[in-house]
Amino acid sequence: MSIQGRSLTLAEVLLPASATAWWRDWLLIAGGSLWVALSAQVAIPLPFTPVPITGQTFGVLLVGFALGARRGAASLVLYLVEGAAGLPVFAGATGGMARLWGPTGGYLFGFVAAAALTGYLAERGWDRRVSWTFLGMALGNAVIYLCGLPWLAHFVGEGQVWAAGLLPFLAGDGLKAALAAALLPFVWQVVRGQSEQLP
Repeated sequence: MSIQGRSLTLAEVLLPASATAWWRDWLLIAGGSLWVALSAQVAIPLPFTPVPITGQTFGVLLVGFALGARRGAASLVLYLVEGAAGLPVFAGATGGMARLWGPTGGYLFGFVAAAALTGYLAERGWDRRVSWTFLGMALGNAVIYLCGLPWLAHFVGEGQVWAAGLLPFLAGDGLKAALAAALLPFVWQVVRGQSEQLP
């Protein structure tokens, strides 16, 4: 399943384009931001770091894989705008500019780039095989850390940034990557099976 030299995303297969495709894009972008907001509420605060364990990164990377680079990044930009406006979309049902400029702000801004990357990979078929999906999740997480850790270092110090912003989260990231690697290729198998049954 491909179009214009790239693979279709799950969203493009499950919600095909029509003559009024603009509404589909807006629906997908808004739905993606809502999914990330909901996943952010699965949060476990840690006493030794301002960064909580959340389902947020899983939601971000899935949005990228499902929607593609352009829509995925747009969903996360919308999510940040919603949070900046004070809507309770960040972890712990919080919002406001203070969260964007606080210790976790680098991770939040990194979400846009991570969704764009996983969306780009999905458009090249990376979400259809277990090994490639797992690698794509790992790369998406790496982008989030590349944005988040230098920002966090300004608040906790360079000597503490690894313990506060990386090491406690690696096992969870591996679990999320494994879950996505099992889920996305399975969904594609179902989609292919359904398309083969269509007249």
